[in-house]
Amino acid sequence: MALPKDYTESHRLLCGLLRAEESFDLIDRPIDIGGRRASLFFIDGLVKDEVMEKILEFFYAVENFDDLQDAEAFMKKRVPYVEAAVEDDPKKICADVLSGILLLLIDGYEAVITLDVRTYPARETAEPEKDKVLRGARDGFVETLVMNTALIRRRVRDPNLTMRIFTVGSRSKTDVVVCYMDDKVDRKLLQGICNKIQSVQVESLTMSQQSLAEAIYRHRWYNPFPKFKYTERPDTAAASVLEGNIVILVDNSPSAVILPTSIFDVMEEADDYYFPPITGTYLRLSRYLVTLVTLILTPLWLLFLQSPHLVPPWLQFILIDEPVNVPILWQLLILELAIDGLRLASVNTPTTLSTSLSVIAAIVVGDFAVQSGWFNAEALLYMAFVAIANYSQPSLELGYALKFLRIILLVFTAVLRLWGFIAGMVLVFLLLACNRTISGKSYLYPLIPFHGKALLDRFARRRLPKQTGK
Repeated sequence: MALPKDYTESHRLLCGLLRAEESFDLIDRPIDIGGRRASLFFIDGLVKDEVMEKILEFFYAVENFDDLQDAEAFMKKRVPYVEAAVEDDPKKICADVLSGILLLLIDGYEAVITLDVRTYPARETAEPEKDKVLRGARDGFVETLVMNTALIRRRVRDPNLTMRIFTVGSRSKTDVVVCYMDDKVDRKLLQGICNKIQSVQVESLTMSQQSLAEAIYRHRWYNPFPKFKYTERPDTAAASVLEGNIVILVDNSPSAVILPTSIFDVMEEADDYYFPPITGTYLRLSRYLVTLVTLILTPLWLLFLQSPHLVPPWLQFILIDEPVNVPILWQLLILELAIDGLRLASVNTPTTLSTSLSVIAAIVVGDFAVQSGWFNAEALLYMAFVAIANYSQPSLELGYALKFLRIILLVFTAVLRLWGFIAGMVLVFLLLACNRTISGKSYLYPLIPFHGKALLDRFARRRLPKQTGK
């Protein structure tokens, strides 16, 4: 369907589609340009007032339309703003206006002129709370898509850096950008992702990038390991693009999705590269070790309590001498739930009260819980270590995956003791080995299939290669 040739009919059609009379923030501003009727359609609060003022000066300077036969000619000769286009599809026009683009309708033209003078409310590009670094850049992604793409462009000044935009959601019309290096990307994977994004049939991306991730990759629900890597750091996203990965940005989301992702990719941090190789290697190995300990610490302690003969003499101090009123298994499971409850409470606690309430919670849980007989001091100690050490790796999704598997290990160990612990560890390995990235490759590569040099690079941070060139 094209716009009617008559100005009155075109104006009535656009007003009806946009429902301008019902929405107070959708402005229909009639103006006069060179003796012809014209109208401006825009969303109040999403346009740059200063730019509009300058553009209107050029419009009011038009005296006749002798050399302006159509909208294309008017745009080329009388529109000073660079981001302008001619459009005649009413649905596309409405989608543009609702996204913040300025629309100019002029009597006598069979098309309209759209000007991208948008300005979205945005916060500062401050360092993300979750992806902090000891050294390095302190900027982070925000909820505005254009600013996020600019942060990546600022770091990668290469014409091969490509950003393809898609619109997802029959109602929300959410902008989604697929970012990649044209000379390094896996073409088959790229085409597959683009096809999946184009074929997504949803009304809106209610939870932004998470809704998109679930729509383009339907994996086995029982495998808790994350299939995507999320980052709020532009430097991490830029480095991933340069390595040949694909980065997906979703409007209204301060996170980028990195594909494809293995377990080693999920556990990488920017600090690994902001320090010299020896320091970066130490940080990486420490993270791997602590992450493994968070998985097996409490199940292994429970196994030793149930089978004291397995405890070597130098570890006899880990056994409990005090009375145990509540079975250790239930103590650990209750504490797993309680830690998540405190975590949720801290998220919803006002900033002005967070410090004082944290101190109160620590006193109650750490002292009164032991005195009341509900918990033993050792159980609180080990669970406190697990709760804090869980943040040594950057992925919240991986943290929860380890939590679910730790609970399964606890239950298996409590029921079958040593064989239960072994069975639980085999289950963890099988979940990792049977998992696949979105490209269909092994989740444990380069361990499975084995690639020695690549595996060494995953554990040891090497010096950057020398660059040669003329």
